[in-house]
Amino acid sequence: MPTAAIPPVGTRIRQARLARGTSLRALAREIGVSASLVSQIENGKSQPSVSTLYAITTALGISVEALFDSGESVVASPVAAAPGTVLHALAAFAADPGRRIGPLVTPDDREVLELDSGVVWERLGHVPGTQVDFLQVTYRPGGASSSSGGLMRHAGTEYGYLTSGELILTLGFDEYTLRPGDAVCFESTTPHRYRNDGEVPAIGTWFVSTDIVQ
Repeated sequence: MPTAAIPPVGTRIRQARLARGTSLRALAREIGVSASLVSQIENGKSQPSVSTLYAITTALGISVEALFDSGESVVASPVAAAPGTVLHALAAFAADPGRRIGPLVTPDDREVLELDSGVVWERLGHVPGTQVDFLQVTYRPGGASSSSGGLMRHAGTEYGYLTSGELILTLGFDEYTLRPGDAVCFESTTPHRYRNDGEVPAIGTWFVSTDIVQ
């Protein structure tokens, strides 16, 4: 299926890191991964997992949404880069915050991010001035939001509705099995992880409402 072209994720991450004046090794230390992994991601030789992508964008004070945008550069906003600021990775600070996606987005027009561990994000729309990201999320068989098995957490609230397949949600100390028609909602500061233990893709629609905490 044709998809809308977007700049490589690694290129966007490198732009943001250099704009912030952060060395590759410093970024790696901050998010708890190896410098070689960050280098591979920036050079397009490896794709980040969902949890690694959240960690990188939060550390750099940018948004995952900015990685979709087709502007020539992506830089951290002054607010996002302020010391002590904790940002949800899907905050509504993008390279072009006034860019509208929609009102109609056809399957051929969707912007797509292919992540590590069998996860695909398709952007379904965006209304300027809002702090909600609207995604179709696919977890391929064996796919997970964290390849290491660790749980992730970030600011904001997320709402999900599974349309096909099965998805396991670990939320804090609890585990839930999502089946078609099931919905979830929770504060994203709660440690969580998604995984697909089944033999068919798990596909759903997700809304992530972003709160900015300083």
